[in-house]
Amino acid sequence: MATLEEAGLQGMITLRGDLSSKTLQQAVKVATGADVPAPRRITTTESGAVAWMSPDELLLLLPYADAEAKTVALAEALSGEHALAVNVSDARTFFHLSGAGAREVLGKVCPVDFDATAFTPGDFRRTRMAQVAAAFWLDEEETFHIVCFRSVAGYVFNLLKAAAHPQSKVGVY
Repeated sequence: MATLEEAGLQGMITLRGDLSSKTLQQAVKVATGADVPAPRRITTTESGAVAWMSPDELLLLLPYADAEAKTVALAEALSGEHALAVNVSDARTFFHLSGAGAREVLGKVCPVDFDATAFTPGDFRRTRMAQVAAAFWLDEEETFHIVCFRSVAGYVFNLLKAAAHPQSKVGVY
């Protein structure tokens, strides 16, 4: 059994730059309260989160109402650095998938090892979810947080709903 729900509006900023830069790391900390994570990880705090997207890209998560101002503040803090901050909050959507069957649901539609020893809380993946790009992580309460483009939100919701059905044959067998 798994529960799927839309999570509502979420502030999201894509930040590109040199992740080893002390200036960038400090700007991220000020914007979110979180440190730059290790590859394929996410760091979270009460005020925000930072996900590793690629060797030169982060996804910053913060309250939706703060996204525009934080994007401007990041751009100002990073002036002089080779970096780019873009508010992508309205281009993406956010889902939560939880329950005992959540790993199996995602395993039907993503090429990721979801065994409890292979995918642990704080792990972050950017991959394909059937035919579309998606990213997700697992929190300490065993809930997956899923991000995808808003233009495919209906597809992703229906895909996960179908994969959650006990008789589902979604996936490759």
